[in-house]
Amino acid sequence: MADSALSIRTIEHSDLRDFQNVLAWAFLDDPRGEDSKWLKVLELERAHAVFDGDEMVGTAGILSREITVPGGRQAPVGAVTVVTVKPGHRRRGVASLLMKTQLHGMHENGEPIAILWASEGSIYRRYGYGEYATSLAMLKMPTRMAFHPGVHVSDTRIRQVTREEAMPFMHETYERVRRTRVGWLDRIDGTWDVQLADRDIDRGGLSSYRYALHPEGYVVFRVKHDGDSSGPKSELHVRELVCETEQAYVDLYRFLLDMDLAGSISFYTAWDDPILHMVDNPRKVRREDADALWLRIVDLDRALPLRQYSSDVDSVLDVEDTFCPWNSGRWRFTVKNGEATVARTEDPADVTLDAAALGSAFLGGARLSVLRRAHRVVEHTPGHVDALTIAFLGTHYPHCPEVF
Repeated sequence: MADSALSIRTIEHSDLRDFQNVLAWAFLDDPRGEDSKWLKVLELERAHAVFDGDEMVGTAGILSREITVPGGRQAPVGAVTVVTVKPGHRRRGVASLLMKTQLHGMHENGEPIAILWASEGSIYRRYGYGEYATSLAMLKMPTRMAFHPGVHVSDTRIRQVTREEAMPFMHETYERVRRTRVGWLDRIDGTWDVQLADRDIDRGGLSSYRYALHPEGYVVFRVKHDGDSSGPKSELHVRELVCETEQAYVDLYRFLLDMDLAGSISFYTAWDDPILHMVDNPRKVRREDADALWLRIVDLDRALPLRQYSSDVDSVLDVEDTFCPWNSGRWRFTVKNGEATVARTEDPADVTLDAAALGSAFLGGARLSVLRRAHRVVEHTPGHVDALTIAFLGTHYPHCPEVF
């Protein structure tokens, strides 16, 4: 319950300095002022602030984006960002007020899905966001590793170029590829500058970005210079690897693995990145998994039909959603030939689950069968959880390569 002394409103341009200060302080950072990269993408009409009297104590924003869902379809999504509570004002309902305002606004506007990256793992499930809607894998591997004999590396030339030369090619390539990758977002004006910000303060002690182009893909990386008396052993930190073909993927990975003066590669990539199965000694590739997107079903009857499904199913879902009560109740979820219909029903429930569990499963990232074992899903009619699990899965794990 929010403190009765709190108020919330959409921000104006005159609020930006306070908005940036609260954002910086909440994340233990220094205020950047007009130098803040988030100003390039912030939508003032979708940015809110909470006030305690005249003092701004909380912030949140929504970016109007498009996400690829199973079936290669594009769906509108509200990308929730810059959610903060000013130190000293926590546990007074500030975050709850921000979340309620956002989700109710998206419901009124007919925006069926919300997504975010969580700075802490214990916050957002209470607002109906499901974890592991997409996952990341941090890969660390030595250079010079050989591929297994079945991997063919082409003789295609890969060119390292300037940022100015790379940008037009990357824009076009990314736009084609993202429409085929579940979990990838469109990139609107300013997004490229945010994702590939390259000022000194963005580098964390690493080099500026390097850009290498293949005719069917590209890779962006930084260098952490290192070495000792035994020779150079710099680290390559890959920011983005985007490929239209599997051959480009092989060629670009080989380009990185053969980089002179480099000793290792680090890369936050898709959970099912095939490099583990391409190299001749997969134990040399170290992988650490992490959650990525958290997804919130804002309007169940609008969201579920947006994607395609892997198998037919007919189940009554009893959905629990106290934060967005219009989703609560029993729904008949029917899939035929990949297409879903959703309708209110009074029939007995086959499965009970909450909105967060449904959000985790929506892109195929989390299995409902696993959530059942975690006591997040309850099966009333035998076989229905397994049938729903198969229906929600896709051929690849969903992946989102950018933080917003």
